[in-house]
Order: sequence, then structure tokens, then C-alpha cells
Amino acid sequence: MKPTRGVLCAVMLAGVLAAAESQAVSYRVPEDSPLTADPSSPHWKGVRGVVFEHGRYGESIPRHRTEVRSLWTGRNLYFLFTCSYDNLYLKPGEPAAGETNQLWNWDVAEVFIGSDFDNIRRYKEFEVSPRGEWIDLAIELDPGGKHHIDWQWNSGFATRTRIEEQRKIWHVEMRIPIVSLAAWTPEPGRTFRVNFYRIQGQPRRFLCWQPVHQNWFHQPEAFGTLVLAKEDQ
Repeated sequence: MKPTRGVLCAVMLAGVLAAAESQAVSYRVPEDSPLTADPSSPHWKGVRGVVFEHGRYGESIPRHRTEVRSLWTGRNLYFLFTCSYDNLYLKPGEPAAGETNQLWNWDVAEVFIGSDFDNIRRYKEFEVSPRGEWIDLAIELDPGGKHHIDWQWNSGFATRTRIEEQRKIWHVEMRIPIVSLAAWTPEPGRTFRVNFYRIQGQPRRFLCWQPVHQNWFHQPEAFGTLVLAKEDQ
């Protein structure tokens, strides 16, 4: 039976909405600025981001609303996470002065990002805890299961965090050198493959922007896209 015009329009609209829901935008700013981890700062105020409050399989995780905003300059890519929480689960002891391996065992916000559209299983991973502990990794997944995960790789990224205990919200801002992500020169229209994640609290909650439909976050086929846009917001 031939589909009606109304059915075709509904299918087309669903496709447009699905594409929009899997695309984030990074807005260009003229120059780099100090990290604030503050969504109301001049650097971030009014910037639109993506919002999610669901887990690895798309299930709702209430009271854990997560917003991610992004900006870019000729040198750096910025992300700002704003994370609601019930409780914090932090690594015992004083925060390490340098990189903290296996940081994913505690609360973190994460960016998985790649520029290789021919080999989507090659990408970078960035994690930051509410107290500012961090790790960056170079990832190359192997179909046979012999994955290469290099935690000693160094991107040169910088972070700043801030916890609002009364509101039960924590923020993290990341500044990532674009040269550590891509061989090309950044310009409007360039695109990354990306997904955003959180691991939070006890019991553990695993949140995803784009659901991965498995327990492990490393599902590059599920990534959305991040488009470098002009200054207009």
C-alpha cells in the first residue's frame, strides 16, 4: 500500500528530530578565556547546550540532569558540564597532583571524542571528577577484543571544577587543545564524533547523552556529532 502524504511527512519529521537530538553544537568565540566552571560567567552565559537525564539503555535517571555546553577558538575546544546529583562518591584521600588512572571508579564527567570518520574506533577520552582529578586517554578499539587504551597519552588539556553543595550541582569546564584531537585546522562546519557521559553516586548511576545499549561506554557506533559553528548562538 502506498504511504499517504501525512505518513511520509511524519517519517521525515521523525528523521529530522532524531538527527537534531544526536547533534551538539560548539560555538566560536574570538579568544581563549580563563576557566571558570560557571555557566553564568560572560564566557558561557546564554550558550545553548545539550541536556540528558537518562542512562546507557535510555532509561530515565531522575535528579541527575546533565547539561553540556561547548565553545571553540582557533586553538582550543571547551566543554562545560553542569551536573545534578543525589550524592557524591569521591576517591578517598587528597586529590592527586597529576593524572589519576582508573578515575572512572569514582564520580566523573566524561567526553569521548574523535575526528577520524574512516576509523570510528579511534578516539580520545577525557574524564574529570568533581574535585578536579583528571585523566586523558587515547583509545583504539580492536574488533578481536585486544583494545589499545593508552592512559599515559597527554593531550595538554586543562580543567576547573566547582561544587554547589546546597543545590547539589557540580560543574566542570574542560579546555582541550584541538591539535590533540585532529590534524585539520578548525573552521566553521568541521565535525567531531562525540558522546558525553557521567558516572555518579552510590548506588552507581551511568548516564549517557547518546545511549550505548550496553554496559560499557565504549560504543563508537552510538556517538553523536559535534559541529563547529560560527559565533551566532
